[in-house]
Amino acid sequence: MAIINPFKAVRPARDKAGLVATRPYEEYTSGEITAQLEYNPFSFLHIINPGYKFQQNVTGEKRFQLVRNRYLEFKEENIFIQDEQACYYIYKVANRSNTYTGIIAAASIEDYEQNIIRKHEDTLELRENLFKEYLKVVGFNTEPVLLTYPDSDVINTLIDEVMDSRPEYEFSTYNKETHWLWKIEDPTLINKIQKEFELMPSIYIADGHHRSASSFLLAKESRKNNPHHSGKETYNSFMSFLIPESRLEIYEFSRLIKDLNGWSKEEFLVQLDEWFRIENRGKEVYYPSKKHHFNMYLEGEFYSLYLRKTIYQFKNSLSSLDTYILYEKILKPILGIEDLRSDSRITYVHGKNDLLEIKTQVDSGKFAVGFGMLPLTIEEIKQVADDGLTMPPKSTYIEPKLRSGVTIYEF
Repeated sequence: MAIINPFKAVRPARDKAGLVATRPYEEYTSGEITAQLEYNPFSFLHIINPGYKFQQNVTGEKRFQLVRNRYLEFKEENIFIQDEQACYYIYKVANRSNTYTGIIAAASIEDYEQNIIRKHEDTLELRENLFKEYLKVVGFNTEPVLLTYPDSDVINTLIDEVMDSRPEYEFSTYNKETHWLWKIEDPTLINKIQKEFELMPSIYIADGHHRSASSFLLAKESRKNNPHHSGKETYNSFMSFLIPESRLEIYEFSRLIKDLNGWSKEEFLVQLDEWFRIENRGKEVYYPSKKHHFNMYLEGEFYSLYLRKTIYQFKNSLSSLDTYILYEKILKPILGIEDLRSDSRITYVHGKNDLLEIKTQVDSGKFAVGFGMLPLTIEEIKQVADDGLTMPPKSTYIEPKLRSGVTIYEF
């Protein structure tokens, strides 16, 4: 039974929503950040770059406190307002190729703890604790965890009904996206949505494993330090964007490796031959056509690699993932890459970029070899989560990616 609750969001005043909202921070170049900070006083970047006000670069806990200060200033200046009653929020974003619609709501920490909210990725303890400390100081979260649930005709119908009304926000952005947000404050509609989620035995994290893990750590600490803990405190939930499984867009990550670990090209191909049937495609750009087929670009030529299924043993849902096979049979034993998160010899390119990006990077001399594969399916992701297993890092690149500053969850 999934507990998905409405909450009282802090959000921009209607006339400022498009000015406040920002892309994920890592998507900006330094020049874009500087321009936003200089020419847009309403940008959420002013909050997450609090030292700009004093022309200082601040880090650590000092930065956390200044983030808190900038956030309070936005509230004091009525750039941000807070809804007086708990709501669900329908969020819709459309770009040149896709449209995504889902519900922003508060997901239960207890569901996370009890594995009703299921995970498929490992997290790094250092990052978990760092973000937990950040949340504790700033007192809010603005990046919802992306959760996915089985398609529901009931929820789809309710969403369509609400979207027939005027949205609270409608704005477009420089990268040709359009964003809409509707409030659901009718108690009858809220109750219907809650009841429908309660019928679901489990839902799944699509993106945001570190954010959810950090919220869980904060909740544990807050419970321990609150002698009057009731279970109704805001720290018992975390902000989420819930989207039906059929509407997720799942891309792969290609792998680029800086060297062949001391092997010559010929020696490397011989090593690969043990587990893969290899075909040299020359200059022909090869895209995998099905699971367990890989593409490789090496010294100006494309290759297709077909897993030798007669000798490879599929032991569980994890062992059947192409990202796992690539790691276990090539990256670790042949190329000597043990840690996919921290080894500086490996770089990832998400599948929204064309396969020719691999060719460009290898031809430039920065990398020796590149590998690509088909994206994982939602069924594969769910099965790994259901089995209590974790996928290799960078197994998926999942959209949508929401803007920061549109809805904020206070602790």
